[in-house]
Amino acid sequence: MTATFLTAAFFTAVLGLAAAFGLPAALGAAALQTRSTRALKDALLFSTFPEIGSRAEHASFQAVAKQVKLVRYGLDCYAYALLAAGQIDLVIEAGLSAYDVQAPIAVIEAAGGVVCNWQGRPAHDGGQIIAAATPELMAAALPLLQNARL
Repeated sequence: MTATFLTAAFFTAVLGLAAAFGLPAALGAAALQTRSTRALKDALLFSTFPEIGSRAEHASFQAVAKQVKLVRYGLDCYAYALLAAGQIDLVIEAGLSAYDVQAPIAVIEAAGGVVCNWQGRPAHDGGQIIAAATPELMAAALPLLQNARL
């Protein structure tokens, strides 16, 4: 039996283009492109942990989580790479620092995705972050994040 392990992948964005290197030899270097999912009911949502942020932030997250196809936890920054690589559709987090999101923002946007804070403004300062594969997913998720009640 043989197994291929991804041990040192490198994701980059330069001049509006995104690519992945260090993939198994059979795959080679690959251009990154987000998925084309437009409806929440078809979306795959990832976050670092289920107890996201404060009670209010958790309620907001759950408002979106109840609408998507699948929710998974625990990948930290790798979830952003999966989004840029077209493997998932949404990443929603709270309590991030600027250094947590600035590099993923560049890669996701170069791959065709969108990233902002939960108020729809630029996310470069960290805080409450949502990254989406398409503008349509972002437009569907933002009102749920903004209007959730405890």
